[in-house]
Amino acid sequence: MLLTIDVGNTNTVLGVFRGEELIANWRLTTARLQTVDEYGVLTRNLFTLAGLDPAGIGGVIVSSVVPPMNWTLAEMSRIYFGRKALFVEMGVKTGMAVLVDNPLEVGADRIVNGVAAFHKYGGPCIVVDFGTAITFDVVSARGEYLGGVITPGLGIASEALFARAARLPRVEIKDPGKVIGTNTITHMQAGLYYGAIDMCDGMLSRIKKELGTDATVVATGGQAKLVAKGSKQIQHTDEFLTLTGLRIIWEKNQPQDAAKSAAEPHVLRAPAQARKVQK
Repeated sequence: MLLTIDVGNTNTVLGVFRGEELIANWRLTTARLQTVDEYGVLTRNLFTLAGLDPAGIGGVIVSSVVPPMNWTLAEMSRIYFGRKALFVEMGVKTGMAVLVDNPLEVGADRIVNGVAAFHKYGGPCIVVDFGTAITFDVVSARGEYLGGVITPGLGIASEALFARAARLPRVEIKDPGKVIGTNTITHMQAGLYYGAIDMCDGMLSRIKKELGTDATVVATGGQAKLVAKGSKQIQHTDEFLTLTGLRIIWEKNQPQDAAKSAAEPHVLRAPAQARKVQK
């Protein structure tokens, strides 16, 4: 089995693959101050609740945009799973050329998303990730990462209204049913929801025009399904796109036998002496 970990600014998503099948996943708050042991105990408890044996983990791969978390997760992987974690960073094989001014500036999760989207949907394609920020990542027909766009996420926009406007409350981000609101709550919900949809569709139109061709659009992240249902441009929503990309990249960086071993289900075997007695 393979443990995949995607560390974002707001949430950390964990997934366990058996071969190509995602058999378990969890979404946690990214807690920068948690210790190695706190993450280790929490993760192993999640395994227990899912009926999975931690000893069956044959590999761990991490995509992180929160550098202070990296050492913690590396140690957690070593101590609690007996594995050296592979981090998506410079020098790791992704199979994707990164054609930007400075590849080091591109978040690991964005490359991982591009790898997964091209693998699953072909190119050219555009990934829209609705996380702390809303990112647009563009992949060519040849599988090259061309660049993208970063805009404030829905959560950031909502919190900014609450923090900077004395009389505006926190609101649930949802479709209010109509654009013209009749109270402060629906005014804000309409602005956040329909504003995100129109921004997203407008940005995608501009990207396609600059590309000079149509492109498959894939949405992922926390608010992907919410925005996609009102979008005219988003064709696919893929909740676990990043985890899939991590699996693909991990396989590219392992000898074939090692990749196969980690993907296979763990089988508990009796000690040699016990097997001899059973004969």
